[in-house]
Formats: sequence, C-alpha cells, structure tokens
Amino acid sequence: MSAPTSNIVFDDIFTINAIDKEGKKFDRVSRLYAHSKSYDMDLTLDYNVELFPLRVDDSFALALASSLSRGGATGVNTEDVDDKDRDVWRPDGKGHRGLESDYDYVMYGKVYKFDGGTAEIVTAYASFGGLLMSLTGSFRHMTGIVLGDPIYLLMRK
Repeated sequence: MSAPTSNIVFDDIFTINAIDKEGKKFDRVSRLYAHSKSYDMDLTLDYNVELFPLRVDDSFALALASSLSRGGATGVNTEDVDDKDRDVWRPDGKGHRGLESDYDYVMYGKVYKFDGGTAEIVTAYASFGGLLMSLTGSFRHMTGIVLGDPIYLLMRK
C-alpha cells in the first residue's frame, strides 16, 4: 500500500469579515467569521488571540490535515522507524519536522459532526480542546474530512 502524497484534506485562503460579533466570552479566545475565495466556503473558528492575533479584513491560509506528517515520497517511511520516533512533532523538540513548521498556529482536535444541509452544501464541525470550528460549503471540497477522525488545523498569515 503506497503512502498518500499529502495528509492535507482541505486548504484555502480566508478573509475575516467579523470577530466576536456575538460578544466576547473569554479573555484569550475570540470567534472569527471568514469567507474563502477559491472554494466559496464559510468558516467560524474559535482561536487564541494571544498566540495568533487577527483583525477584521485580515487574510490567512487555513489547512486541515489528517496528520502532521508530510507523507508521500518526502515523508518518513514508518516501517523503518521505532515507535518512539514516529512522532512528527513533540514538545521536547525531538521527532521529525512536519507540516507544523510551515504554519504559525496549529490545533489538534476531532471532527464531531456533519450536517447534510442541502444536497450540495454541508457543514463540518470540529472541536479543538473546546475551541470550535464550523466549515460550510460544497461537499466536493470536504471529501477528505471524515466524521470521528482526528484532525489538525493549521493557519498562517
């Protein structure tokens, strides 16, 4: 079985049209509302404002990935790696560098709900330790996002 060429299941550029439009509930957390140009998607996302400050009209790249491993031919062959070395990123600085090195803000969570909406438009919901995300748009752009699967959210300005 060959490795996938990429673990990125969604990738687009978003522009923020509002932040905390329903009021601010937590000191270090805000909720942004953004729209993407390429895939015409709507995003609602809770994020840490101290770690990743954003303003209305800012644009940012957002990717969702099933793993931080780069995968494909450039990735690590896991058959030749000990269990302790399988980690792509570790807080102690050991392990292999992965997708996280290309981004400024990374969260790890789980896809917990999918709404069918219309036949064409769906919404995927994910929780990152209580910080929530909803992504709405054509199901064609979200085929790699799987209910119940763990997911990494990666952002950069």
